[in-house]
Order: sequence, then structure tokens, then C-alpha cells
Amino acid sequence: MADSAVEVVKDENFADENTGKAITEDEKKAVRSRKERATGTTHFGDQDFYDESPEEIGDATWGEVCRSCCVHSGEEWAKIFAGIVLLCFFLYFFLVGLELLGSSAKVLGGCSAGNLLGNDTNPVAALMIGILATVLLQSSSTTTSIVVSLVGSDAIGVNQAIYMIMGANIGTSVTNTIVAMGQMGDGDQLERAFAGATVHDMFNFLSVGLLFPLEIITHFLAKMTEAMLPTEVGDGDKWEGPIKKLVSPFGKLIIIPNKNVIKDIATGKKESCEDYYPVNCTDGIRDYKHCKKVGLITCNKKSGSCPAFFQNGATKRDDEISGGVVLFLSLVILIVCLIGLVTLLQKMLLGVSTRIIYKATNINGYLAMLVGCGITILVQSSSITTSSLTPLVGMGVIQLEQMYPLTLGANIGTTFTAILSSLVSTKVEALQVALCHLFFNIFGILIWYPIPFMRRIPLNMARMLGKTTRIWRGFPLVYILVVFFVIPGILLGISAFFTQDSVGFTVLGSFVVIAVVGGIIYSVFWWRYRDGKAKCVTCMEQRQRRKTTFQHIPDDMDYLKSEVAKLKEHTGLADEEEDTDVEKGSDEFEAEK
Repeated sequence: MADSAVEVVKDENFADENTGKAITEDEKKAVRSRKERATGTTHFGDQDFYDESPEEIGDATWGEVCRSCCVHSGEEWAKIFAGIVLLCFFLYFFLVGLELLGSSAKVLGGCSAGNLLGNDTNPVAALMIGILATVLLQSSSTTTSIVVSLVGSDAIGVNQAIYMIMGANIGTSVTNTIVAMGQMGDGDQLERAFAGATVHDMFNFLSVGLLFPLEIITHFLAKMTEAMLPTEVGDGDKWEGPIKKLVSPFGKLIIIPNKNVIKDIATGKKESCEDYYPVNCTDGIRDYKHCKKVGLITCNKKSGSCPAFFQNGATKRDDEISGGVVLFLSLVILIVCLIGLVTLLQKMLLGVSTRIIYKATNINGYLAMLVGCGITILVQSSSITTSSLTPLVGMGVIQLEQMYPLTLGANIGTTFTAILSSLVSTKVEALQVALCHLFFNIFGILIWYPIPFMRRIPLNMARMLGKTTRIWRGFPLVYILVVFFVIPGILLGISAFFTQDSVGFTVLGSFVVIAVVGGIIYSVFWWRYRDGKAKCVTCMEQRQRRKTTFQHIPDDMDYLKSEVAKLKEHTGLADEEEDTDVEKGSDEFEAEK
């Protein structure tokens, strides 16, 4: 009797309200909607799982959470253990995929990023350079570390470095936006995942939109951090997080990017990447000791071995081809592991009440920031933190309201890398830039999180972008291209007109700025007062409709053929060959006449 009571409590959401008796396993599987469930609660895997808003989710007790988590039979514990092992397997290789993505991006974009970071330009150009360099390198930690090193070597000034780091904050969110696209197969998951990814973008855009012009006018970050500086900074050691130690060895077997190329080109030690080629290893021995002249791909300094894609005598083109192959390989690994993670988590959470999930993940926002910060310090990359959490948002395990503070914590955690890089330099200015990065994120959080009204702005913007994927699933790709490539490229090109020390270019640049501003004003007018929004929505709906139609054509054709066959069988109509014979016989008869 006691065991029966425990079973009823454990599965209370499947109990009948009137009798109190627990519903059998077969009955549980048959119930796939909260409308059919006596208690009206939603469970993971229900057909209407994504229809429930956070406000509709009831509050569970921690006792219910503990029972759902810890009270299982021996067979269930065995399945849970096997699931956790598989989860760790997929998660490890997901992190390996992110590691390879970053390494291949540094190989492919290292020369371009070095040229960008070495330019001494105006604030707008510096901001755009920070965005583009981070997108090319797929790591804000790498960008900020290089910027700090450039300041330490007097290659760029503190003010310019501050603007570049603001841009790096924006560029870092491209990785988790790419990861969100891995859930394109499910419209509900894509909407949630894309909203969870872009809430990072919205916070960064809003923070830069406020603090960037304020910094240009007042230089408050530069002045405040300058007052905090010590007289000198001692040499420090480079710290490598435990997750990095687990993932890097596997990645280094495949490819190792030469970060010195980026720094040397940015500081002017080398004019171009061609100065590193061809790769030359003494006596043809492929190891760190004998390969002194290396290009974009280098050997392991600690072990002395060279990665699989290292090639003696390689040209720049050879290294870039290798980087492209590894980039493709990393995307395949990411997609496969993402599908594996999502599928496995769905299986493990199937039938669990949303009340339980929401209670377990609904921690205090400021505590969530600490969690996000701690995880990012361990993995040394905010991209890895947010990219690992994005699929969970897509599945509905983590609500958007919880993803937001985790993202803000990741923004704080990623500044730890820049601070450590500054300690390696003896220049106090390098530490000043690292502190500017930290306080930029702190001020952004103070503006956009504590006050509920302000907090809802980035959340609602992210939700709107997520809902847009419902209309057209190709929108995330367009978003990435426009936000992270087209707009920064255009603004960088415009700002170049004003750095040529030429009256002609300055006048031409002024006309271009006027034209762009006029275009923006007209676009806003067209969007609001000329039904521009409705026309865009209609255009995206038509694109999605055409795509869906093309996808369903083979199934529709098979259906039509089966229906025609049934019609012929029912009516006795002759087949096409028989019809042709009849027509030939009729023609012959007419000819004889």
C-alpha cells in the first residue's frame, strides 16, 4: 500500500483526479496533450508542448523536483547512466567542433584580421574592425587578447582599442547564432533557439548603441580605468582552463593556427602573409624543433609534434585549403553532435512535467549570471558557453528569461582572458584596455537588466526575431550575413573616406553618409507608413511557401499517382498504352475509309 502511494505521488501528474489511482504506462503514452490530462499540466514531448507560455507554467515544489530526479527503478537508473555517458560523448565532440571551428577560422581569416586590427582609424571604423575581426576569428577572447597585446606594444592607442573591444562584444555572438541554425528542422525549436541566440546580440547592440557615443564624447571608460591603474604591471603566466585542456589536445592533432601571424601583421613586423611562405622544415623533419619557418598552420610547442594538416613546403593557398576543409569538418561535427544532443535530451526528458523543468532551471537571475560567468572562465570562451546553452533553449529546457542572465554572465566571464593577457605585458595601458572591457559589460548589465522595463526590451526584440523564423526559415542566414558582414563592411568602407587626408574623399564621404542616412529615414517611413512590414512578411511567406511546396512535390506526385491508379481501377479506364493502341486503330480505320 505504501509503495502504491509513493507511485501515485511520483507520477501525480498522471493520476486521476477523482480516484487518485496512477495511470498505467500505456495510458501515459496515449496522453500527448495537456488538454487530455486530468491535471491540465504540460509534459515534455506533448503535441502542444510549445503552446504553453512561461506565465501558464505552474509552480512545482522542490520535493517534486527531487522525486522526479532521484526516485527511479534499477532499470531506469541504468538507462539514465547510459544517457549521461552518451550526453558526455556528444558534448565533448560538440566542444571539439567549436574548437576546430575557431582554429579553422583563424587559419582562413588570420591575415585579413591582422590587417584590420593593425589599422589606426576613427572610432566607427575601429568598432567595425572589432566586429569583422571577431567574426573572422570566431572568438572574442582571441580578438581582445590581440588588441591588448597591440596596446602593450604601442601599435594602437587605448581609445581605439576600447572601440575595437566594443565591436568584439558584438562579433562574438555570431557563433551561437550559427549553432541555432542547426535546429532548422523543427520550427518550434528554431524559433526558441534563434531567440535564445539573438538575445545576446540585442544586449550587445543596445549597450554599444548607448555607451559607444557616450565614450566618444566623454571618454568616461578611458578616464575611469586610467584612475584605477597601478604604477606598473608584473609579468603573469598564461592560464588555460580545464575544459580547454580536455578539448585542445584532440583539436591540436588536426590543426593548430599560428596566432603569431595575426599579431605580427597587426603590429607591422610582417607586411603580409606571403612573408611566412613557403613552409620550411630542416631535413624534411616535421616537428616544432625543425620547422622554424611556418605559415598559418604551426606545430605544437609543448609536444613538438605537428598536426595532421601541417605540410612541409606548403604555400599560403595550401594552408587556406586545409583551413577550409577543417571548417567544413567542424560544421559536420557540430551538426551531428547537435542532433545527437537534442535527440538524446528529448528522450531523457520525455514525459517530465514542465512544472518540474521550470522549477529546476528557474534560478535567481543574478545567481544565473554567476553561473554563466563561472562556466565561461572555465572554458575561456563566451561563444562556447552560449553555443552550448542555445540548443537547450530551443528544446524548451531553459526559458529565454533564464538564458538572458546566463548570457550576461558569459559576457563578464570572457573579460577574464583579456585581463590575464594584460598581465603578461608590462604596459599598464594593456591592463587599462582589459578593465575597459570589464566595465563596459558591467555598465551594460546595470542599464539593461535590473529594471524590469529595460530588461524586457532586449527580450522582446529577441522574441520578435525568433517569431520571424516562423514566417521564413531562411531568415537566420540572411540575418547573419547582413548584421555581421554587410552592415559592418559598408560602415567600414564609408569611414575609409574620412581617413585618406584628402578633401575630395572627405566631401565624397559626406555625400555618401547623407545618402545612407536618407535611405535609412525613407526605409523607416516605408516600413511604418507604406505597409513595408506587411510587404516584407508577405515576401518571406511566399519564399517559405515555395520552399515547402518544392520539398513536398515528390510526396504529392506519389500521392497523385496512387489516387489516379485507384480511379482507373474503380472506373475501368484503360492505361495510357491501351489508349494509344485504340487511337492507332482508329487512325487506321479512318485511312481505309
